[in-house]
Amino acid sequence: MADESTWDPAGAQGWNTFVAGDNLDVLPRLAPGSVDLVYTDPPYNTGNDFAYADTFRDASHTDPYARRHRAWTDMMRPRLEAVREVLAPHGAVFVSIDDNEAAHLRLLMDEVFGEANFLAQVVVNLNPKGRQLGRGFATSHEYVLAYARDLPQCLVDGSTSESVDEADFPHATEDGRRFRYLPLRNTNKKFTPLTTPTLHYPLWGDPGTGRVATTEFAGSRELTPVFGDGRPAVWRWSRPRVDERPDDLVCRVIRGRAGERADIFQRDWLHREGGRRKKLRTIWLAEEIGSTDTAVAELKALVGHVFESPKPTGLVRRILATVPDDVVVLDPFAGSGTTGHAVALANRADGGTRRCLSINSAEPTREGSNARAAGLLTVADITRARLTAVAEQVGGGLEVLDLAPGSRGS
Repeated sequence: MADESTWDPAGAQGWNTFVAGDNLDVLPRLAPGSVDLVYTDPPYNTGNDFAYADTFRDASHTDPYARRHRAWTDMMRPRLEAVREVLAPHGAVFVSIDDNEAAHLRLLMDEVFGEANFLAQVVVNLNPKGRQLGRGFATSHEYVLAYARDLPQCLVDGSTSESVDEADFPHATEDGRRFRYLPLRNTNKKFTPLTTPTLHYPLWGDPGTGRVATTEFAGSRELTPVFGDGRPAVWRWSRPRVDERPDDLVCRVIRGRAGERADIFQRDWLHREGGRRKKLRTIWLAEEIGSTDTAVAELKALVGHVFESPKPTGLVRRILATVPDDVVVLDPFAGSGTTGHAVALANRADGGTRRCLSINSAEPTREGSNARAAGLLTVADITRARLTAVAEQVGGGLEVLDLAPGSRGS
């Protein structure tokens, strides 16, 4: 890599590649548009000096808090701009952040990626017990900000099969296929015979046999869609679709406000062609994606308790579930190596061919820390040690490329 002007991470042979160096030096050396997905956990603004070599001499603010926020955003801006350059037009970026800089990061990402490319601000419940130190409330959450490179082309599907609950499908056919009943009537009251007249038409159904058809048959009764209060409504399906899928419809007797009446329902199958997916909510709970405690345990099992606040692999795997299984992933603040670990776990689980490029600078670990006692002199050493252990235990290999010195992350 040192002899090439640009490098395409899609050309990596294994699942994981690690580059030790300042991301502001490394990112410009990646081929433009060569990355599909970015997840990263940049240094949070705790009031301490950043480990990057950037120089801030802004004396325009007398308020020390304003100067601190300005220094942080000045550190992040060129790095986000560099991330934007390496993202493919269909790509997306997900950034973890806490309350200290969430508002400033949102404005900065609006500036760099464009407000129109905003995807979501997710609340992540990483500490269910809440932080008990300090004044105020017991904070139990952080955030993930998500932006598309270009929203109309974005490959992110904000849904997943993991959030589908089988308990929501209480019925079963004789051969064991699970389903639920959904009203064929459109329950959204803005859709009426006046707004969508082509979907207001009669169907014929027999509540004894369950049969439904677009034409009258022996034992059937004519049914038109109505709201619960008796006002005219419309169906969700057109006549041709009813004719195509009559076995997915059933006529049933239900009890309404005016007593019993017949109505038509769709059998909505749990397992259907193409797989069932459900839109992700914007609050991700620790029991779904893991917590800081489970993240520490994951890291400890590989290389020891050598990093204070890693992210759980479940958080990154949930993000990976929104994109195809052959994406090129980048983490420019790789920290303990959570992203590369999550990519390897996902590939092993579903046979995917994702590749991950992790970048981390050689920020020295603290004197007297567990990492220093373990012989890990820099945070880059932690990243390398974890990804080496991942390659040995999970598979996928690891390519290590060393550049210049230079800090924390996921």
